[in-house]
Amino acid sequence: MKKLFSILLILALAFSFASCDFGNETPDEPDTGDQGNEGNEGGENEDNKDDGVMSYAEYVAAAIEAPVVIEAYVQATQSWWDNKITVYAADKDGAYFLYEMACSEADAAKLTAGTKIKVTGFKAEWSGEVEVVDATFTFVENADSYVAEAKDLTAKLGAEDLVDYQNQLALFKGVTIKSIEYKNGTPGDDIYVTVTKDSKDYSFCVERYLTGPETNVYNAFAIYEAGDVVDIEGFVYWYNGINTHITAVSTSKPDGVMSYAQYNAAAVDAEVVIEAYVQATQSWWDNKITVYAADKDGAYFLYEMACSEADAAKLTAGTKIKVTGFKAEWSGEVEVVDATFTFVENADSYVAEAKDLTAKLGAEDLVDYQNQLALFKGVTIKSIEYKNGEPGDDIYVTVTSDGKDYSFCVERYLTDPDTDVYKAFATLAAGDVVDIEGFVYWYNGINTHITKVTEITGEATA
Repeated sequence: MKKLFSILLILALAFSFASCDFGNETPDEPDTGDQGNEGNEGGENEDNKDDGVMSYAEYVAAAIEAPVVIEAYVQATQSWWDNKITVYAADKDGAYFLYEMACSEADAAKLTAGTKIKVTGFKAEWSGEVEVVDATFTFVENADSYVAEAKDLTAKLGAEDLVDYQNQLALFKGVTIKSIEYKNGTPGDDIYVTVTKDSKDYSFCVERYLTGPETNVYNAFAIYEAGDVVDIEGFVYWYNGINTHITAVSTSKPDGVMSYAQYNAAAVDAEVVIEAYVQATQSWWDNKITVYAADKDGAYFLYEMACSEADAAKLTAGTKIKVTGFKAEWSGEVEVVDATFTFVENADSYVAEAKDLTAKLGAEDLVDYQNQLALFKGVTIKSIEYKNGEPGDDIYVTVTSDGKDYSFCVERYLTDPDTDVYKAFATLAAGDVVDIEGFVYWYNGINTHITKVTEITGEATA
């Protein structure tokens, strides 16, 4: 076994598939008690195990290099390769890291979250991380499903018994980003994220084989920066100290204020409370104003929010506001209605950059970017029509990309006839190829509210 572990160690160092090389604390071997599994007195909460299958407590108590047999539920997987897959698994009592488990490509596709498997292998330890190696598995037929909720371990940061929660899905609230570094210096590989809580630093990681460059969590770290206060979810991996493999990140909110994820999950007609930054506004009238707002996690459309004329003048781009209202939906557009707001005093400022969503045109998940400021590159104008037949009101712009048509709009209450973008469409015509920026409004499909248009083959027009 020792020879085998030496080989595994060499491979791990050479290929860096198992972890991110961050961390500077040497952890103790996990306690064999019930720490990290509150409420498990007398084994009341332990999953029922078949004969020969270890309970989580028995697995914890097993010696390093001992053979182990467990049953657990898949929580997530790293990328399959070379007939191997690394699995984050859990039951209701604890969690397991199954390193490079033997697996066919066909079976890898079946290892979805919640799937129950029986695993046979050997308990191992590498730089503090306790894992199962040389493993094989079978699916447990007719089994129930289980996906763990993230356990709030914020108060455990810096505590000796944090290691007892190893490999569990955890939530760390209100940590401050100290630094973000890409392995090898550029995006594409792991991201090393150092966070601070109560004046102590902790090394977290975006593991590219778990959450690669195509995922939202990977791309979020192109937006976040040092000083941002965030909530982070992830698996409590260990590498000479905690080295959480991040699965979700969002801007930390005060008590009573929803994160974007919570807002997104709220039912239509539910009361919502958000904090966000003004990105643009439609014309004020009758003590109401419509606002395009965003934070670093998503965007909001605040429809006809109650607002005095004096306050409307203060709603400049970057201004942070707290909004209370009700979530609504109209022809596909998700918005906040019947809203009131207050200014957030002494707040920072944030104006989003346009996100290139060209590749998302026609994709089902384009709706997930609703109300965000987006860029669509190299689209061809098919038609330009003025509402009521002449300039002065909205302009309906149909564009084509990859043989499909999309309806965009110059919304006169956002960009009126005196703006450059409105005037630009008097000089453009069907067949022109343009880049368009705008807010991804929805009206029975995408209906981007255009804020900028640039002609590809000539001078910038707006």
